Parts: sequence; C-alpha cells; structure tokens
Amino acid sequence: MELVGVDIGGTGIKGAPVDLATGTLAAPRNRIPTPQPATPAAVAKTVAEVIGHFPHDGRIGCTFPAVIQHGRALTAANVDKSWLGADVRSTIEEATGRPATVLNDADAAGMAEMEFGAGKGRSGVVAMVTLGTGIGTALFVEGSLVPNTELGHIEIKGRDAETWASEKVREDKGLKWKKWAKRVNRYLQTFEALVNPELIIIGGGVSKKSVKYFQYLDTRAELVAAQLRNEAGIVGAAVAASKEA
Repeated sequence: MELVGVDIGGTGIKGAPVDLATGTLAAPRNRIPTPQPATPAAVAKTVAEVIGHFPHDGRIGCTFPAVIQHGRALTAANVDKSWLGADVRSTIEEATGRPATVLNDADAAGMAEMEFGAGKGRSGVVAMVTLGTGIGTALFVEGSLVPNTELGHIEIKGRDAETWASEKVREDKGLKWKKWAKRVNRYLQTFEALVNPELIIIGGGVSKKSVKYFQYLDTRAELVAAQLRNEAGIVGAAVAASKEA
C-alpha cells in the first residue's frame, strides 16, 4: 500500500508516495520552497502542486508545525500568524480535492520512527525530540501517541527552551558543538524529569551529526539518533493517513 505524505515546513514543502510496508519513499520526493508570506491559501496551493507531481489519488497525510486538534491549528509559533485558528485540514482538502489527515510535525516524525526507525518494537514511554528551527517533541506510551505535547516550550533559565537550545540558535550564534550540547543536555534533563521516558530519539537535521555532540549528553534515558532523518515527516504523515484511509 502506498499513500502520499507531505511535510510542510518553514522553508520548504516536500512530499512523496510512501511504501507503507517498508517505510521507504516509493518515488523521489518533490520539494517546492514554502511561499512567503506563508498564508493558508498560498501554502495549500503549494501542497497541491507538490502532490500533483505524483499519479496517486486518495487520502494524503500532511505535517504542520503547530498544535493540531480536529484539523485546526491552535498555535502559530513558527508559522504565519494567519494560520492561528485556521482549519488546516479543510484548507488543504479544498485546494487538493483530496481527503487529508493533518498532524503536528514532530508527532509525524515520531510516528515514523516508532513504525520503521529507532523506536520500532519499543514499549514503555518513548520520546522524540526534534532539534531544528525550534524544538519539537512527540511522546508515546506503549506505542500510542500522546499528541501535541509541545514540550520544546518548557522554561529553561527563564526562557522558552527552543529560543535557547534549538539547532537554529546554534547556527545563529555560531556556538561550538560542546557549548551547544551543554544547552541541549540541560533541556533534555529538564524534559525527562517531567515525563521520565525510557528512550529519547533525537531527530531533526542535526541528528545525522550526532557524533559531534552525543558524547556531551548525559541522560537517564537511553539516547539514540533518529534513523529516518529528513524523510521522517513525509513517512509519518503517510502512516497517520493510513490509519484513517
């Protein structure tokens, strides 16, 4: 079975059909830069262009960088503020003519890792932490997702954690890996004190550079790098769609 997954990000919107037996892309992904301003109409039009590249029909899955409840965006931390309160699912369905499943981007990445990656076969409490423009989180209890945890916004030193320890902060401030890792470690230790996971999966683009900073991290939980990396959002979106197809 194949379904198309779409990963809506701040800089690019990318999608591909996913082989749901293997968790691999069934065709090279199609990526289009995210329109600016990233208004609902503009983003939905771009999603339609992305999926139009593939000869598939039926339900699609879409990630979105916000808290999503019943298809609506309840937050807009890293997206255009015009999305706040918008019906993301209906907006995408109207533009594409396809039924859509919409979920938080970190939740989608976590679903992909639980189904096909570093979390496959793991029980108990498993957490996914994505380090990128912000800090995203996904939490699973006995394999079931607890949606929209948004624990990248916990307070560290009087600040929103993602404004202090994200990958974007490392890049913007030119932090050395060790110095940045100390910030990440402070965040992870605070995070695990709240939810006590047995496994923490580190995702986001920086996961492929784990050799540069994992040695500076010290958590009670087992710590591993995500395996699906940049394809996790697409794969997770397709997995979520398959549950509603």
